[in-house]
Amino acid sequence: MAKKKQGSTVYICSNCSYSQPRWLGRCPECGEWNTMEEHTDSGQSPSFGKTGSVQKAKPVPLSSVSLQEGKRLLTGIDEFDRVLGGGAVKRSAVLIGGEPGIGKSTLLIQAASSMNRQIVKDAKEIPSKGRVLYVSGEESASQIRSRAQRLNLDVQSIEILCTSRLEDIEDALNAVNPVFVIIDSIQTIYSSDAGMIPGTVNQLKYCSHELISWVKERDSVLFLTAHITKEGSIAGPKSLEHMVDTVILFERNDDDIRFLRANKNRFGSVDELGIFSMSEKGLIPVEDPSSLFIIRRTGALPAGVAVVPVFEGSRVFLVEIQALTVPSKASLSRVYSDNVDNARVSRIAAVLEKRLGLCFSDQDIYINVAGGVRLTESAIDLALASALYSARTDIPLNDKTALVGEISLAGEVRPVNRIKQRAKASSALGFTNVVAPEKESGITEVNDVKSLIRILFKK
Repeated sequence: MAKKKQGSTVYICSNCSYSQPRWLGRCPECGEWNTMEEHTDSGQSPSFGKTGSVQKAKPVPLSSVSLQEGKRLLTGIDEFDRVLGGGAVKRSAVLIGGEPGIGKSTLLIQAASSMNRQIVKDAKEIPSKGRVLYVSGEESASQIRSRAQRLNLDVQSIEILCTSRLEDIEDALNAVNPVFVIIDSIQTIYSSDAGMIPGTVNQLKYCSHELISWVKERDSVLFLTAHITKEGSIAGPKSLEHMVDTVILFERNDDDIRFLRANKNRFGSVDELGIFSMSEKGLIPVEDPSSLFIIRRTGALPAGVAVVPVFEGSRVFLVEIQALTVPSKASLSRVYSDNVDNARVSRIAAVLEKRLGLCFSDQDIYINVAGGVRLTESAIDLALASALYSARTDIPLNDKTALVGEISLAGEVRPVNRIKQRAKASSALGFTNVVAPEKESGITEVNDVKSLIRILFKK
């Protein structure tokens, strides 16, 4: 991965023009055997990983390109594999961001231990690769060993390297030739070719490119942890997210619940949500999260609370939306909402004010989602409107009612996808009345916000 010197030797595939610094019997790009030919790099053009070549790139018919489905490595953590799209794809790079102490290192050391067992099990397929390399630029080896011992993890075949120098990491990668590579974190890595200060834009681009280029040439998976800014986005240049194949963000609520969500995934969906519980044994996947965000009460449901079944990937969660309205203390009312977009709350309040004559313009609106999960789909509109009306009138809803549907600016309730599955999940958790814009068994049909209020509040 180091820079090629003038006159250095490269091996180029005669079939697809793939190049790399060492001879291989089989081309990793096209899969042909004995096509790697020796060439001398003249040094007249820059080299960029595997794309650097002394020959001009030539177009090939798209129809002649072979379809090779990427093989996946299971991390052994179901919720992690779900967010990755069914496991980590070989020759891919995954970037994981999250605030300090949220559990990024814990998740990866747990995955490394589980994946190591799989590598040993599959040793007949890849006999020359049976190791996991954990590179730490922030913690000492004793700290990582102490965490692994506390979590009771098997670390027999995990190689640990505590360094921030890219050149040391390159040497270790070539010597160990690991299947599973962890860099914790990318902001601490530096190379003398890009300066001596870690974390700069040039360092992040250069070091990430070199590491990704190495893993793209081999049947390995690269995991990079990253720092985040106070706004919650990954620190550094945006090009860092473009370079990797998958971008995952770690989030938390006020309790010990952690959410794992993909912002980008070239090999799977970005709609899946992984849910973990942090305990003294590490991150424990929540196997049945459908009722995790429902508050079990012994008394009646308070005003301003509505339940909605939401889809996150392939699973249905029942989530409680809580609303509160109080007279504005200033001439301008405000909306306070962390887990539902403020613009959505303002739009639904405006529809209720226009279509029902219920004034919200002189009210401060507070919206909360039980459990801290972030809601983005339009199917929550009906429950949000019901919670706002209930909070404004101080009339509670029936505690066995779940609502799902999208509300237009005209006050109409529009259907959303997979209503039957949402109704089935609601019924399984004891919600006998499902209000939705669809006429089906077990569903109360509603067409507009006026009929919604008549059905829910008998007005």
